[in-house]
Amino acid sequence: MKLSIKYLAVLLLGVLLISSSKRPVHIFMAGDSTMADKTLTRTVTDSATGIKTTYPYLERGWGQLLPEFLNEKAIVKNYARNGRSTRTFIEEGLWSDLIKNTRKGDFVIIQFGHNDGVITKKSYTNPAQFRLNFVAFVNEVKAKGATPILCTPVARRKFDSNGMLEKTHGEFPDIIRAVAKQEKVVLIDMEVLTSKMLQDAGVEESNKFFHKFSPGESPFFPKGHDDNTHFNEKGAKKVAELFLKETQKHNLKNLKKLIKQR
Repeated sequence: MKLSIKYLAVLLLGVLLISSSKRPVHIFMAGDSTMADKTLTRTVTDSATGIKTTYPYLERGWGQLLPEFLNEKAIVKNYARNGRSTRTFIEEGLWSDLIKNTRKGDFVIIQFGHNDGVITKKSYTNPAQFRLNFVAFVNEVKAKGATPILCTPVARRKFDSNGMLEKTHGEFPDIIRAVAKQEKVVLIDMEVLTSKMLQDAGVEESNKFFHKFSPGESPFFPKGHDDNTHFNEKGAKKVAELFLKETQKHNLKNLKKLIKQR
């Protein structure tokens, strides 16, 4: 009987070790609405009849489209949420949950700045605290044996009268760049990449990347919707592709193995 119990214990341990070794590499994402997963449908209630109708909802975050470019060896865990800044992401427990689930060999992509930098929002984070938050993120990811990848915020579609794209994130992208240099971690400069994407497309053509509707075109926005911050599927997919292409310039061999060969 004792031998049987010992044998079962060894067998169970072996099963657990095999199981744990097959865990896919996790790619965690921390960020705001431009990165977040969005609902695929929403329901509209007719004010006259009370009838509810469900329609496709077309806004997408670029983190939502990232899995399309990855193989079965990776799994994306997108913690990004609408309206979050570095401060509120921490205060709401999103960061602690993310880091708790992070394991050696994982990747953690961090992109903030849209909401930290707007002083009129409750999510506002002063620049000094913003920097400290990013340093803390990096150190905690490293402590878990995972790889942090810092991203500057994606560009907003805002052109001046001469058709030149304007910067809208103030000093916050430069803070992220400085932290990446100081901590010697990978920086993917999404502000630069997406600014070029929009500038190359031009004032009119760049509209095709965003969640926009003419009056009467969408049941959710009967008066129209002119969103120059959030992407549609075309835009989100393009941004995700730009991100992964840029990672190839860095020494991230383990990440390269997770990208689908096309």
